[in-house]
Amino acid sequence: MSDQSLPTGIDDTIARLGARDYIADRQLATCVYLALKLQRPLFLEGEPGTGKTEIARTLAAMLGRPLIRLQCYEGLDLAGAAYEWNYGRQMMEIRLAEATGAGVGSSTKESRDALANELFSERFLTKRALLQAIDPANTVAPVLLIDELDRADEPFEAFLLEVLGDFQITIPELGTVKATKPPIVILTSNRTREIHDAVKRRCLYHWDDFPDEQRELEILHRRVPGVSDALASQIVAFVQGLRTIELYKLPGIAETIEWTRALMELDAMVLDPEVVQHTLGVLLKYQDDIARMQGSEAARLLEQARGLSAQAPAALPPGGAGPSWGGPAPGQARTAAP
Repeated sequence: MSDQSLPTGIDDTIARLGARDYIADRQLATCVYLALKLQRPLFLEGEPGTGKTEIARTLAAMLGRPLIRLQCYEGLDLAGAAYEWNYGRQMMEIRLAEATGAGVGSSTKESRDALANELFSERFLTKRALLQAIDPANTVAPVLLIDELDRADEPFEAFLLEVLGDFQITIPELGTVKATKPPIVILTSNRTREIHDAVKRRCLYHWDDFPDEQRELEILHRRVPGVSDALASQIVAFVQGLRTIELYKLPGIAETIEWTRALMELDAMVLDPEVVQHTLGVLLKYQDDIARMQGSEAARLLEQARGLSAQAPAALPPGGAGPSWGGPAPGQARTAAP
């Protein structure tokens, strides 16, 4: 994996992200550029499905860096995120020392101290994502993705402060491990709860919102190149209308792309009531949301989408106004929307 140079400016950032099919607006590109140049973590917050996770994957590919991902979850602690001691191997080492008479039961303090130092050396240390990202042995700075931080418990955020502020971790038995090549850090949150100010103060901040109609149309043509203008315009208008309704889970850009591909597999040329009703499960992921969209509500949105699609604007060139993500390309692996 070759190491690529950092972008030379905001326009270069937009262009290089666009070359990887991540369509970034100028505000996001500015935050990305400054995070890279200032070596500051970038905290992305917003609705699920707006491309927060994808920016880390795109940066890693763009810069030729390894991606280290820490997926947050309830109950995540230091052992799961940073490091833990391999107690099984330590016990085996103690048993071996007992069998050979080295260290255990020895009358000399030096032998006992030597065994203790050996037991708490790097040989018995299991490195998790945070420690891997700041490992002094790294020959190139990786991209560290701390994904969906709001899923973790609030006390976990305290573990991150030393990493985010100084790119180091203090291990009581071993000392302080500090990065020689600070990682590029991306944190994401779906804002299911507030993240502590102490974390935010150590980061650059960007709110990632759903794209407007023009930007989503551009993304759709970029990611599903075979879609007709008529179908793409109706799909985008319908999804934009869905996002104005109070649903449990609003469809993100990834769902728009997935729905488009599903409709094309069904040879749909335009949206009609039957195909919309039968494919709502591609677009919406909760039964209450699907039930709400049955009947007159879906018909109203469909009629509105047909009317709006007649005046749909042409897709903008990369780098225009609006939010960002292009989603996974056909044939690429796809993870859950952030």
